[in-house]
Amino acid sequence: MPNYVDFVPQQRFQPTLVLSPNGRLVAYSSHVSGHYDLWVVPVAGGEPRRVAGFDDRTVRQIAWTPCGERLVFTADENGDEQFRLYLVASDGGGLTEVGSGPDCQRVLATSPFDPTGRLLAYTANDRDPAAQDLIVHDLQTGELRRFTPPDGVAFEAVSLSPDGRWLLATGFRSNTDIAIYLTDLSAPDATPVCLTSALGEGVFEPGVWAPDASGFHLLTDHWSEFTAAAFYDLAARSLQAIARPNWDVEVLDAAVGVRIWSVNEGGSSRLHADRDGSPIPLPDIPPGVISALSLAPDASFAIILINSAARPAEIAVVDLARHEFRYLTDTRPPALHVIDPVAPELITYPARDGRDVHALLYRPDGPGPHPVLLFIHGGPESQERPIYARSGLYQHLLHQGIAILAPNFAGSTGYGTAHQKLIYCDWGGIDLDDLDHGVQYLHTLDWTDPTRLAVMGSSYGGFAALSCLARLPYPWAAGVSMCGPSNLLTLAQASPPTWKTFVATVLGDPDTRAEQLLQRSPVTYADNITAPLFVLQGAHDPRVPQAESDQIVARLRERGVQVRYDIYPDEGHGFTNRANELNAYEAISAFLHTHLIATTADRPEALQVG
Repeated sequence: MPNYVDFVPQQRFQPTLVLSPNGRLVAYSSHVSGHYDLWVVPVAGGEPRRVAGFDDRTVRQIAWTPCGERLVFTADENGDEQFRLYLVASDGGGLTEVGSGPDCQRVLATSPFDPTGRLLAYTANDRDPAAQDLIVHDLQTGELRRFTPPDGVAFEAVSLSPDGRWLLATGFRSNTDIAIYLTDLSAPDATPVCLTSALGEGVFEPGVWAPDASGFHLLTDHWSEFTAAAFYDLAARSLQAIARPNWDVEVLDAAVGVRIWSVNEGGSSRLHADRDGSPIPLPDIPPGVISALSLAPDASFAIILINSAARPAEIAVVDLARHEFRYLTDTRPPALHVIDPVAPELITYPARDGRDVHALLYRPDGPGPHPVLLFIHGGPESQERPIYARSGLYQHLLHQGIAILAPNFAGSTGYGTAHQKLIYCDWGGIDLDDLDHGVQYLHTLDWTDPTRLAVMGSSYGGFAALSCLARLPYPWAAGVSMCGPSNLLTLAQASPPTWKTFVATVLGDPDTRAEQLLQRSPVTYADNITAPLFVLQGAHDPRVPQAESDQIVARLRERGVQVRYDIYPDEGHGFTNRANELNAYEAISAFLHTHLIATTADRPEALQVG
């Protein structure tokens, strides 16, 4: 049987791809060297070239200067999310830090430069840890032009217009309340103005500008529960729909009259394009999920980052001129050359109040009965989608005979705003009920063995996994929590200051909802947990501090419950170091094998099910 490492992709990517101004090079962040570094690869094909990187920092956001001779990027240290800005020549020379100073969250705009390349736009909380200011940095003089946000709003710079006059930004209150702000940089006393205030609360996420700066594209749920593609006309102050499917438009780019966008149809990405409003035929692409997209300046091709259950994330070219699809990278691990990976089945199961929960169900080869891992995605405002998940962990578990149920419970994205908002201030409520119904659904399948049931999740998913172990009355065989909150009250109290409004809206205000937060916390029910538990935690995690894992581990060890606790001193919220990631998933795979297969294979009840 192949080992876990045989399923590990050759490299992984951060979700950012940026084409050079001449369309010949793609810049991206990959951890093929062991850390996420800045790389470039020719669109025509050829060997990738490492441009910049650090032993202890992760390259996150990337942009080219207008002349194409340099790149700007952000990087944080050991996952602490205290991003710093750097400039580097495209050949790797002249690496310099921009705006050096105290640690803070410097977030680069998607299109951060004016046409001259002199002005650089980003966001930072250097003035006040609780406020994300818009900053326009003059790279020649070092002068900073700063714009402060209204109370309760977190700014994020998006782009400078092609004529350099306008600064486009978002004002974030929650994942379902994102406004658009516009600043006229030609005015000495400029103030950010909310363009979408008259349109009401909703999601308004601006994207690429029209070449003449007459307006910009955006994604919005203004017309329905689903995210549409639109264009905002500055002169008319009007919003015009481009595409309004009954699914979410997820990424969009435009150039010289051509627009290309991806739609999340039941979890899988579907590409669409038009030229001056008329549809353009596109080549077939493999089924999967597109997480990044960049259209060439002449619109002859697009670069995408595509991930599927059968093949790990790859950079690929969608050639509109030749009507061809081709990969630029090949990250396939050895195991995929000798076995057929398992694709999930999209299923639904009944839940409370007449709702149906969408889920991905992975069935291993063989008749069974198979033990099952209930995998809970993070967020919670996220979505389980058909990708090569967890660096091959899913496929390795499936090859061992372990089935996987991965539901999109209440609070998940992709199924409309109302479904997404069900979890607001109700963590450990309706979501846990949906997970309970998922386990009930497993009991109806003749090829599963619900007496050999484990649960796993990361971040919010870790919280939900702990909640399942503590609050759902099933004979859990094992549980895995990766940076999972155990105490919602202390989590809310320790959240980053810029998240105050978001936390109050989505999780609950710790000053007014303390009793409810404790009542929904896994640590409150820790005495109910008897299954072996594996806890993984980054010591530098700014989102879920180590104290969250410390609390549940201490409570369980006091009672003699079997707990393995791995703390990664050089990680934050998740893994940025490849060696750490591989070590963690290999250990998780062995842990689940031990408790779902090795120690349960001879149990009479396991043999009788199904």
